[in-house]
Amino acid sequence: MAAQTEVGLLNKQQAIVELERLAKAMAQADIAYHRNDAPEISDAEYDALKKRNLEIETLFPTLKRTDSPSDKVGAPVSSGFSKVKHAVAMMSLGNAFTDDDVIEFDTRIRKFLGVADTQVLEYTAEPKIDGLSLSLRYEEGKLVQAATRGDGEVGENVTPNALTLRDIPATITGAPDVFEVRGEVYMSHADFAALNENQLAIDAKPFANPRNAAAGSLRQLDSEITKSRPLRFFAYALGEVSEHFSDTQAGIIQRLSSLGFSTNPLTQRCAAPSELMEHYSKIEQDRATLGYDIDGVVYKVNDLALQARLGFRTNTPRWAIAHKFPAELAQTIVEDIEIQVGRTGALSPVARLKPVTVGGVVVSNATLHNEDYIAGRDSFGKTIREGRDIRIGDWVTVYRAGDVIPKIKDVDVGRREDNSQPYVFPSICPECGSDAIREEGEAVARCTGGLICPAQAVEKLKHFVSKAAFDIDGLGAKQIEAFYLDGWVTAPADIFTLNERIGSGNIQQLKNFEGWGEKSAQKLFDAISTKQQISLNRLIFALGIRHVGESTAMTLARHYSSWSAFNDAMENARDHSGSDWETLNAIDGVGGVMAATLVDYFHEAKARAALLNLVRHLIITDVEAPTVEGSMVAGKIVVFTGTLEKVTRVEAKAKAESMGAKVSGSVSAKTDIVVAGPGAGSKRKKAEELGVKVLSEDEWLELIG
Repeated sequence: MAAQTEVGLLNKQQAIVELERLAKAMAQADIAYHRNDAPEISDAEYDALKKRNLEIETLFPTLKRTDSPSDKVGAPVSSGFSKVKHAVAMMSLGNAFTDDDVIEFDTRIRKFLGVADTQVLEYTAEPKIDGLSLSLRYEEGKLVQAATRGDGEVGENVTPNALTLRDIPATITGAPDVFEVRGEVYMSHADFAALNENQLAIDAKPFANPRNAAAGSLRQLDSEITKSRPLRFFAYALGEVSEHFSDTQAGIIQRLSSLGFSTNPLTQRCAAPSELMEHYSKIEQDRATLGYDIDGVVYKVNDLALQARLGFRTNTPRWAIAHKFPAELAQTIVEDIEIQVGRTGALSPVARLKPVTVGGVVVSNATLHNEDYIAGRDSFGKTIREGRDIRIGDWVTVYRAGDVIPKIKDVDVGRREDNSQPYVFPSICPECGSDAIREEGEAVARCTGGLICPAQAVEKLKHFVSKAAFDIDGLGAKQIEAFYLDGWVTAPADIFTLNERIGSGNIQQLKNFEGWGEKSAQKLFDAISTKQQISLNRLIFALGIRHVGESTAMTLARHYSSWSAFNDAMENARDHSGSDWETLNAIDGVGGVMAATLVDYFHEAKARAALLNLVRHLIITDVEAPTVEGSMVAGKIVVFTGTLEKVTRVEAKAKAESMGAKVSGSVSAKTDIVVAGPGAGSKRKKAEELGVKVLSEDEWLELIG
């Protein structure tokens, strides 16, 4: 029966029948409860009916009945939001903090596109709203889905809540059949102040700032609460669209406004970086009078065809950037300077501050970067803050870089106590007592204790189980720390023998410890078991090798494909010489420093032993280069040499990679194609000697279509 079918599996006709059944059942229950004072079903059963009714209405918004139970009692409380996979990813933006950053942004784009400095390249500039990103999906003019950004790929379904916002139309006329509108949910200063007054009046906790209030209000399980909150929405972009909508970003904004969406009136077209910065300054000057929070200005290439050519990096578009405002400043006292030891052994100084509010957030800590920064020098030995050092007891000016990370801007030496002493940076690790050494050319000192250092061991293990690494359900930072202190997990391989050592049947059993039971313990063991199969890129990232982040791990995995190939290459390159060493250095984005760190990690005795012990417990799956259906170059190794005349080298590389090719900086017997432009020299010669296929730029462009 339809009543026993999962909501996600209902078809349209089944949904109609089920909504009718639920309406009748809940009407009967209401009469029994409210009119007859004789309930026929339990509260739990009634809540289950309400939840199912809302889920079906959310999935089939056009089928909502005029006598819908949700209208009679307000939006029912849901046990949680369903997940929505975005048809077009909702990416974040890169940041600019100075005028030089903006000029560099323009330069990068011109270089990528091959556009001369004398040629006009138009941008749009619009205020960056400090709110919550939201994607609205319309089908045949009706709002069928509203989703938060989430992780960019998957967001939360907040459709019932979004429908309560006055700036979000439930229906639109004149739009494509499939039409996704992207924008920002926010709360005005006046509405925020009134909301907090009401919170205090009912003895509820006030919100920290308008952004938190807007986000918390939109993500309420009860949409009646959302409806009671004064939320607003600015539309500024598109997601999936079934037909051509505009040729420019400015055109998108204009048409969105004509469809009934609120768009920001301060959005302006600009023809040069100087115009961008001029508009930025104007918005910054008016910032306090806008009536809502913004934290910068977003610049976008206006021409959508150029946006398509520019494409995306890992998680940001090349064609847009957020020019952040200088963070707000505040003065406070440095009460102490503490040293934190990271998973790589780096000694990081942190200022413990007398708490102060900066940019709407209470700040009690600030990063001090390294020994030189405290002493009034940058990492190159140049003077900063006019040479003023930072000491315990100093009055300092604090700011939040990008309105996020607290930092110290300057020191008021005029208020310094007479008995103040310069801070002496430690030469030993505060965690394990090992020597802390600052190598030549390095900005930071590092503990030499390695695995014997508790800070490094625990942090390496936390990194190992982090979301981008093994991501084991139920085994987070807190559990890792507890297991480490109990001696159960001191190396990554120990995780995969937990069941053998502290599972059922052992003298010491996890289920007998506080906070654990038989079910929770078994659930953890099962979760660990499922993660014994892992892709090569996630394993490489999980190892926590210095300089190797998530993106680099994927680059390496795509290049070597399999664990055996990667491991063999690291073994063969142990002496920092030979063909495998040269190949590693030639991988785009690696370089000599990272290559040395990688190879040395594989040959440090303790790390090597721990790694081999770990691998024995794993099934490591291969990672192939991205493939594109119909691509003639997917999986092939391509080298570009000489001068390209039709496209820039950067654009050619990005295009090749987007079609599944691996781009290398050197020619070897493994190279499949060498694209040689005018002026090609040694690389072309080597390709011909090795019998590698050589194409002209025109032949390459014809090959990739």
